[in-house]
Amino acid sequence: MDPVRNPYAPGAGQRPPELAGRGRELDVFDIVLERIARGRPERSLMLTGLRGVGKTVLLNTLRSQAINHLWGSGKIEARPDQSLRRPVAAALHMAVRELAPRHRAPDRIDTFLGVLKAFAQRSAPTGRAGAAPKLRDRWQPGIDVPAASGRADSGDIEIDLVELFSDAAAVASDVGTGIAIFIDEMQDLGPEDVSALCAACHELSQLGAPLIVVGAGLPHLPAVLSAAKSYSERLFRYQRIDRLDRIAADQALCAPAEREEVEYEQKALDLLYEKSGGYPYFVQAYGKATWDHAPRSPITAADVRVAAPEAEAELAVGFFGSRFERATPAEREYMRAMATMSAVEDDSGVVVRDDMDAAVPTAEIARTLGRKPASLSPARDALIKKGLIYSGERGTVAFTVPHFGRYLRTQPA
Repeated sequence: MDPVRNPYAPGAGQRPPELAGRGRELDVFDIVLERIARGRPERSLMLTGLRGVGKTVLLNTLRSQAINHLWGSGKIEARPDQSLRRPVAAALHMAVRELAPRHRAPDRIDTFLGVLKAFAQRSAPTGRAGAAPKLRDRWQPGIDVPAASGRADSGDIEIDLVELFSDAAAVASDVGTGIAIFIDEMQDLGPEDVSALCAACHELSQLGAPLIVVGAGLPHLPAVLSAAKSYSERLFRYQRIDRLDRIAADQALCAPAEREEVEYEQKALDLLYEKSGGYPYFVQAYGKATWDHAPRSPITAADVRVAAPEAEAELAVGFFGSRFERATPAEREYMRAMATMSAVEDDSGVVVRDDMDAAVPTAEIARTLGRKPASLSPARDALIKKGLIYSGERGTVAFTVPHFGRYLRTQPA
């Protein structure tokens, strides 16, 4: 097969050639946009799921939908060590610039930009003992108008964000449209920023203002939001993004191949689904390797078996290995215990069942390692902060990366 014509795209956040199995999410968002445009009440949207299920791809696609509806939009990626002020100011600046050419009153745009500039400049903390802020915190937006005074500049992120979002929504309302802010890796926001974001969304929903936040994060994102504001459970519309079912996974492989006049045998598709587990990133990785190894169409199960080691080797380095290397020895020991507990072996040591993505009790991990649970808390907390595991329910943890347990069992102790 010609590798130049290979249609598959196993990249971080890279849109696959066929966005299969996400029609429901796209339809729901279209309805949200239309309802808000007509003044109907709607909630902001939160996408949750493991790594590799295509949350970022879906987030980008939803943003394209908003743009097609003539909404203003901006996107940011949350970072654990960065305040929300700077990136959200940049995102709103982009969104309002998209709306400005359609606004009848340039002075209204300038007024908002003055508020936005005040909000952004207020993000420079003095630090301990009056230390100078870091360079990135001294960022100044490229806004020519002077900063406003007395609006979104109190220094309290919750008060300021409510005022900023309210003013941005008013600009969008002037032109009969809306603004959507997209936030990836949302679980990495700091507690104060999460609280402020919930408060701002709450205020907007009560006002029926045309501004929504679309967030994407790991499965414990709802718990992060709930810890900040108890009403967040009712404030957002949550959508769990999971692995593809068999029909969607086959579509993700076959549709791009058919456009290149290539077909798959049924047994090849059976084996590809078994290997990938239906996870979109893995579907693309195995599809790409299989295409490169297949001599001709139709692609057979034998082609998949020949190509699988290459796909697995690439995943071991780029998808699993890079995350494993970030862990300390103590953290690796903790994850290996999790991996061991997820596998069920027969008397000869052969794995007969592998619940590699299932949650495991933290008390059982401590028992497996012969340690007291409290002594393992630092390793567990560090792994959660690094985004390698999450706690969906009290007393349990699970991997954020699909098939990570299986990978860990192949690594030397």
